[in-house]
This record gives sequence, C-alpha cells and structure tokens, in this order.
Amino acid sequence: MTGPGRLIAVDVSGTFEALVGELEYSMFIVTVAAGEQLAGCLVGFSCQTSMHPLRFLVCLSRENQTYRVAMSAPELAVHFVPRQAEALVELFGGCTGDVVDKFSRCAWQPGPAGVPILQECPNWFVGRVLDRLDLGDHVGFLLEPVAAQRAGGPPYYPFRQAKDLEPGHPA
Repeated sequence: MTGPGRLIAVDVSGTFEALVGELEYSMFIVTVAAGEQLAGCLVGFSCQTSMHPLRFLVCLSRENQTYRVAMSAPELAVHFVPRQAEALVELFGGCTGDVVDKFSRCAWQPGPAGVPILQECPNWFVGRVLDRLDLGDHVGFLLEPVAAQRAGGPPYYPFRQAKDLEPGHPA
C-alpha cells in the first residue's frame, strides 16, 4: 500500500536514470582556449543558475580533454547547437581531442579571450569562470556571461537525439 509517509521499494538508480533519460533539453558545445591549447566537447549537463546576477553552470567530465584545458582557462564559450548540426555534434561528442584535432575539421574563429567560436552555431555566449565545483565524476564551471551573440533561434539539438552517440571518452 502506498500513501503519505509510505515508501515504495524501487531500484532508485535505475528509476532515476529512466526519469532523467526522458527529459528533453538542449545539448551545448563548450569550447575553451588556454595558452596554445584549444579544446571543446558536447555537454548535456548545464543550466542557468541565476538571473540577477547572470550565472550559468556547465559540467565537464573529468575524463575529457576539454576538462583538463578548462581547468586553467579564465573563460569558456557555450554554443547553442542547431538541430541540423549533426556532423558538429558527432565531431565534438564522438571524438576525443586527445586523438583528433577537432578545430581542423570545422569552421571557427577566435572570440573573446581567444576562445574558439564555432561558425555553425550562430548563438553562443562566453562566460568568465567564477568557480569550479566538484560534482562527482563531473566538475561544474560556474560562468558569468561576458559576451554573447544571438543570430537565430530554436530548435536546438535535443538530448534525445544525442542519446545514442558513442562518446569520445566514457563519463
């Protein structure tokens, strides 16, 4: 019997994964420059955390080359990925920067602080890293937007469309 004060014994981990697996949210591509190093990856864990002041959180896997470069970078770029940018998603989500020079395979230009801005993503912002938060197998980068461009609108690349992508690195 269930009701107030009664718990249902379930596989919490499996149930939670199924619940969040049904969410429909946008994927992003994060790019970073630190010295001569460029890196970028597809990101599914992200959200706006404050309106006043503006804050946004992106989470990078500790296994990812982008994470290693971002640990010494003052700013990150967050790209809103158009739904039709399948090849870009495959490049930044399915290849590892440890093996592949992603930036030789796509059009980009240096943005604020030299951060790569992907030409196929007309909507983006660059954020100053305010804090790095240990969140388990990912590290959260709390960003303060310092530059932004909006030159189009949705639809953006959805999580559901990226679920079957074989990642360049395990999370």
